Amino acid sequence: MKRDLVIVACAISAGIHGALTPEHFAEGAGAGGGFVVATILLAGLTLVLTRRPGGKALAAAALVLGGLIASYALVVTTGVPFLHPDVETVSGLALATKATEAAGALLSLQLLRASAAVPLRLKGTPA
Repeated sequence: MKRDLVIVACAISAGIHGALTPEHFAEGAGAGGGFVVATILLAGLTLVLTRRPGGKALAAAALVLGGLIASYALVVTTGVPFLHPDVETVSGLALATKATEAAGALLSLQLLRASAAVPLRLKGTPA
């Protein structure tokens, strides 16, 4: 269930970033390009987590989702040089997206921690 929620968080964020890409290209190539990259990464994570879930995919999801949250924090406080130099105002959609991403990142980390707690067993050894 938790993995499914991580997939949903990545898919929602991918959809929102994809829908907002043209608006951000109107602000500048850096901002638009950042949204394209975010959309591609999130869509890729959605696919990988659906087809071949594992520790690397969960770690990547936590990293990408956490990175998007950190990027947004910079954009609304100081701006991001070259990509989005102007400070952006906080919006309800952005906050809802960041809440979704935070939930996905936390669930990814919980799943990683749970998988690390399971002892490895070599094939052919007694349980």
